[in-house]
Amino acid sequence: MKVVFNAPPIPMRFLPSVILATLPFVALPLAALADTPPPAPRPLPVPPPPPWLLSKEERQRQDELANADRQRLMDLLGVREAKDLPPEESDPNRPAGLTRPANNPNGWTDAAGRFVVRSPWGNWINYDLAKAAAGPLPDPLRLADGAPVPDAATWWSRRRPELAELFARELYGRIPAETPKVTFEVVSSETSADGKVCTRKIVGWIDNSLHPAATPAIVLKLHLPAGAAGPVPVMVSIGDFQLPPGFPKPPGPSAQELVLARGWGYATYDPYLVQADNGAGLTEGIIGLVNQGRPRAPEQWGALAAWSWGLSRVLDYLETDPAVDAHRLAVEGHSRFGKTALLAAALDPRWAAAYASCSGEGGAKLHRHDFGESVDIVAWGGEYHWMAGNFLKYAGAWDRLPVDQHELIALVAPRPLLVTGGTEDLWPDPVGMFEACVAAGPVYRLLGAGDLGTADMPAPDTLVTDGALAYRLHTGGHTDLPDWPAFLDFAARHFSAKP
Repeated sequence: MKVVFNAPPIPMRFLPSVILATLPFVALPLAALADTPPPAPRPLPVPPPPPWLLSKEERQRQDELANADRQRLMDLLGVREAKDLPPEESDPNRPAGLTRPANNPNGWTDAAGRFVVRSPWGNWINYDLAKAAAGPLPDPLRLADGAPVPDAATWWSRRRPELAELFARELYGRIPAETPKVTFEVVSSETSADGKVCTRKIVGWIDNSLHPAATPAIVLKLHLPAGAAGPVPVMVSIGDFQLPPGFPKPPGPSAQELVLARGWGYATYDPYLVQADNGAGLTEGIIGLVNQGRPRAPEQWGALAAWSWGLSRVLDYLETDPAVDAHRLAVEGHSRFGKTALLAAALDPRWAAAYASCSGEGGAKLHRHDFGESVDIVAWGGEYHWMAGNFLKYAGAWDRLPVDQHELIALVAPRPLLVTGGTEDLWPDPVGMFEACVAAGPVYRLLGAGDLGTADMPAPDTLVTDGALAYRLHTGGHTDLPDWPAFLDFAARHFSAKP
């Protein structure tokens, strides 16, 4: 099965006769036609190796390319890191009680065992909530000219486009208006031994004729209940990765098992085949393909936007599948892919629901809430490629950001969204994510969808919601599995209300 998303070629019957008359006719012997072998199948896309399998030399090569690209963008923008910082050991701003771990000369550990580092702009990671507030938030219901947003019509016609433009230009980068065509093909299909689940592997071949050196692709694994009476909702989870060596399999059912037990479909999407997760890959992947191998301009898209673009193409495919209920599609991601899931839902209204797990900075966490991961960290060499180059302007100057992440959450409204954190996972700042949800509430209420219904941080393992916006703080660390049952219940309530 192949599905092509682009304008079809002009049929021969619509070509002018003068053109048809000039087409050469070559007669081939029937035997020659019969002996022609079928074309060899295309080799399937191969995911890049995980970081722990890269050689030291390859990691160094990637770091050097990324650092050079980041410096190029900083030079274009006139951004400078802090100069004349004191040695970290004698920095008067260094939090008390830090020690250098023997296995990490580039960071510190506090008394609770948490990772601490000083950014190139002199800011230390903070874990003290009393010091976290960093100033007033932008008002999502105030127009750029200062006028209030009085009603839903003004939100849709004026304020929402204003915010979407700011996020595109200053944070995540602009997704090009014209992108290559994608041809989807089901490359394998099999039924489980018990006959209950049909699994298909689907490849979206991206036309790379503009720049053949770049070979991005979209790979989707779709698991559907074999005995479904009709189209089923599908949960699309970002990432299809194996656990690193030594990591035990979590106890209990997997997300896939939980979803299929409801009679729904479960799919995984591999973002790294669309765009590499490093700055060295920005002249490759879909970003490099569209740019024909040239470096990014500061306002062009980063990896999070590229991965979100790939998710929109996944929607294109799922809308053509008769076994899928295209009106009940949800996107889920954890950590950096929690950031991606939130951005994807904000960018594409076809996502009927979203679950952003432990997404942190660049996800659901407020930039202005100085706790755990910060703007400075994402603007550093290991993560800058997630964002537009323009994001570098705000390192060390978070209060100058024209938006904050409660406004990205507001772009998902009025659709259902669950944001989660963990009691032992402080790096993504669970309090800052909760406060972002609270601050997005006025938009959800304006659109008649209902918000959290509270401004008080909930007790662990309690879902708080009074409508389409929800938050949950699970007991434990950096994982999405404990919150899947709550998300499925939350999504089911809203899906049942859809026509």
